[in-house]
Amino acid sequence: MSELIPSEDELHAYVDECLTPERRRAVEVYLAANPEHAQRVEGWRRDARQLRAALSGFAGQVPNPRLDPAHVRRELRRRRQRRWANAAVLLLTLGMGGFGGWQVREASLLANNLPMADAVQAHRLFADANTLDLSARDPAQVQAWLGAHFRHVGNLPDLSAYGFTPLGARLLSNEQGPAALLVFEDAQGQRVSLFLRSPGEHFARMPSGERIDGQLQARYWSRGDYNYALVSAASDRRGAQLRNALGIAL
Repeated sequence: MSELIPSEDELHAYVDECLTPERRRAVEVYLAANPEHAQRVEGWRRDARQLRAALSGFAGQVPNPRLDPAHVRRELRRRRQRRWANAAVLLLTLGMGGFGGWQVREASLLANNLPMADAVQAHRLFADANTLDLSARDPAQVQAWLGAHFRHVGNLPDLSAYGFTPLGARLLSNEQGPAALLVFEDAQGQRVSLFLRSPGEHFARMPSGERIDGQLQARYWSRGDYNYALVSAASDRRGAQLRNALGIAL
């Protein structure tokens, strides 16, 4: 009987089309009888499609196993399991009271939906790579590109007072529509990026804030029709000044 119930690894292998034809049919029968698991698998499949679309600019380059959708999904699953373990410890600490339980729920929600996590990931993937859709140091060119893809976005910010000039831009997408990564560089080669996208499901209006993710720091806010994030090195002290300048300019 246990052979009829696919493991989670098998479900991921099913999404990646790595199962034998016989086992694939068995998984399809199981999913047809279990809609809740089928919905979860379809979510994985949708994530894989979005990731492949975001990484389409890497065609022709040497394959990086860390960017393989299956690897990325396993890494995300590992991180989710670690977060749930932390939430469980917090639950035991606070007790099972109603107020404590609500605090745990809010903590879990924020932990699994970090604000502008896509901005940090986009910076890691594209800000230091030669994969920009537009390579231009002329602000007018970048402004024209920005206006062609986004309405009511305002003018390209002038960061020259802080030593940064435009380097280029990358067009991305999420479930709400197009997103963009604007990359700026200083004379020493240090790069910062401005990420913008339409409001998402969990953060319709982005509360102004900031957080550190590894060696990067993201400062985020909402203005007009878009959510924004400035991503810079956590050690770069110009980040706060840039955030203030961008909040006014856009």
